[in-house]
Amino acid sequence: MKRLLPLPVVAALAAAAPFAPAQAETAILAGGCFWCVESDLEALPGVREVVSGYAGGTTQNPTYKTYERGGHREVVKVDFDESKISYGDLVGIFLRTIDVTDPDGQFCDRGHAYSSAVYPLDGAQAAQAEEEIARARKTLGGKVVTPVEAAAVFWPAEDYHQDYYKSQVRTLTRFGFVSRADAYKGYRKGCGRDARVKSVWGAEAYKGLPKAGF
Repeated sequence: MKRLLPLPVVAALAAAAPFAPAQAETAILAGGCFWCVESDLEALPGVREVVSGYAGGTTQNPTYKTYERGGHREVVKVDFDESKISYGDLVGIFLRTIDVTDPDGQFCDRGHAYSSAVYPLDGAQAAQAEEEIARARKTLGGKVVTPVEAAAVFWPAEDYHQDYYKSQVRTLTRFGFVSRADAYKGYRKGCGRDARVKSVWGAEAYKGLPKAGF
């Protein structure tokens, strides 16, 4: 016969037990300059963290100086609470913050390293990503070129790239000796990122999306 624990002991064990975490998921997305994608997606309810990095290439441990030669794209890794935002909804919003009609880069950044892509981590994510891209293609009349790629290893970018859009560290840039946050704003405006996205998607499709950084 099993001996039952005294109630005070049961209560103490329950108090010491960790709370069950909310359901979490991960998404890997490429949308050009990772500073901009990070700033946009961190504004979404349910997104816990966005980390800038590299993925999709053939080399190990890519750096900012070597990732392009290794065939990688700039990407972000998004950790999100799927009880608050689904993977499909996250991809759908992401697609509306980039130029899905551009096969050769994003905005003023050109080349494969800056082209857009979705890197699903399993079959369920792949199916949802394909569904969102099909929906975007229908909205835009078949002009979407953003691919769904095979699962890829994510390599985090250097520390100074993380949260660049809100960093107050001052640095010498083409905009002068300014904070990284101000340099980011100047870069984003100079690239015409938001004006181009609005021209692609139209005011109605773009209106009301959670946005940050401009």
